[in-house]
Amino acid sequence: MGSVAGSSRSRAAGSSCTGGRLSRAERPPPRPGRGGWMGAVTTRDSSVVIIGGGPGGYEAALVAAHLGARVTIVDRDGIGGAAVLTDCVPSKTLIATADYMSAFETAADLGVHLEDGEGDAVTDTVAALGEVNRRVLDLAAHQSSDISARLDEVGVRVVSGTGRLESPGVVVATTDEGDERLEADVVLVSTGATPRVLPTAQPDGERILTWQQIYGLTELPEHLVVVGSGVTGAELAQGFLGLGARVTLVSSRDLVLPGEDQDAAAVIEDVFRRRGMTVLNRSRMASAERRGDGVVVTLTDGREVEGSHVLIAVGAVPQTSGLGLEEAGVELSESGHVAVDRVSRTSVRGVYAAGDCTGVFALASVAAMQGRIAMSHALGDAVAPLRLGAVSANVFTDPEIATVGMTAAQAEASEEVEAVTMPLARNPRAKMLGISEGFVKMFSMRGAGTVLGGVVVAPRASELIFPLSLAVQNRLSVDQVAATFTVYPSLSGTLAEAARRLHPTEA
Repeated sequence: MGSVAGSSRSRAAGSSCTGGRLSRAERPPPRPGRGGWMGAVTTRDSSVVIIGGGPGGYEAALVAAHLGARVTIVDRDGIGGAAVLTDCVPSKTLIATADYMSAFETAADLGVHLEDGEGDAVTDTVAALGEVNRRVLDLAAHQSSDISARLDEVGVRVVSGTGRLESPGVVVATTDEGDERLEADVVLVSTGATPRVLPTAQPDGERILTWQQIYGLTELPEHLVVVGSGVTGAELAQGFLGLGARVTLVSSRDLVLPGEDQDAAAVIEDVFRRRGMTVLNRSRMASAERRGDGVVVTLTDGREVEGSHVLIAVGAVPQTSGLGLEEAGVELSESGHVAVDRVSRTSVRGVYAAGDCTGVFALASVAAMQGRIAMSHALGDAVAPLRLGAVSANVFTDPEIATVGMTAAQAEASEEVEAVTMPLARNPRAKMLGISEGFVKMFSMRGAGTVLGGVVVAPRASELIFPLSLAVQNRLSVDQVAATFTVYPSLSGTLAEAARRLHPTEA
């Protein structure tokens, strides 16, 4: 089996929305597992049991139901999983709120000033964190409810409880009413991951926090110490900074976001510092403990960082123990991830896996695609294997960092690749919006002009990356991108300009 699990990662593990992707160089070459890519395990009138209701699970359920299967989801934490309820959706909602507060600062640069009823300038905005978090959790709950309603519409049964494999064709669901044996032609494991907890920094949900516990805070931390400068740590550090907290970021590397494009990471770290964040590079936490009304983070060199709260963002571990996987013969990596191939098959026939528990790419979008592919393959529908080289990802800092395809490091290492970088500051729309940081990078094959990848650093880069993703996915040329009309003025105009600059020439 061509396993794609258990490799090292270029981003710190964390949010299923943002972190944990494999470096392109470390990804194994594409190859089919046993029997090729078409699956004929069952007919479409089959029984599918899914353990876990996150993106991998519920998207798989929708596909399986559409193909005529009888589908049951066994879910413990709520439909949507951590991505919807405690991780991706909540964190991005909190960050979006912080972005609104930052917009007040930008408004002054554009000549727009706020005044109170007496005509005095208003210079400070205040975030009521209790209200912010209530909205965050309400929004997450509504999103979960919407997904549940859709599953109900297509006839998916949801069992509230924990699931485990009794055998490759039987799942035992443990509920408040007891155990229920569920026979299945196809099983999908999509149990996700949970924040990594260190023995010297045990979360208490009050002062020492994981990223899933911050939404219980009712008051803004006076001084938040964030340990870990990967995607999750960087995003939440800037989010709380934007909300008005004093923030210290403890980073073990020379630069924050070590798994990202280094030029992009440099922009983000510069923004962090200019906005008042303290960044401690080349610093590692030894321990974190409560002291009085605050916390003390002790670094390995003996320094102590005092704060009111500490957020631990040092990766995630797969939730694969206690599921009966190894007893059923399912191969796990040394890190505990389920080994899968590019159509989500495990080492046991009829058992598939998707999402963060596989360690392939800790993104909700990848989990969802893995789940869809698994069901299409298992139920005999036409399916294309997962193509990791076309995955787009985004870091929701301000500005955002969006990437797809080849990395800058890979481009620099190849004489067959052309690259161009365009600063956004020259874009007329960026000038209108007061955008001074950011850039677009594009990589193409020398001679042929095929678009191989790119990086966008900009506000809403998560939206701007889509044209590049289309180009990479469909192997478009830079000339095809350049010949496509863009609105003037628009930030997307810089993408077209970059493509024009990469037009192949004979010289």
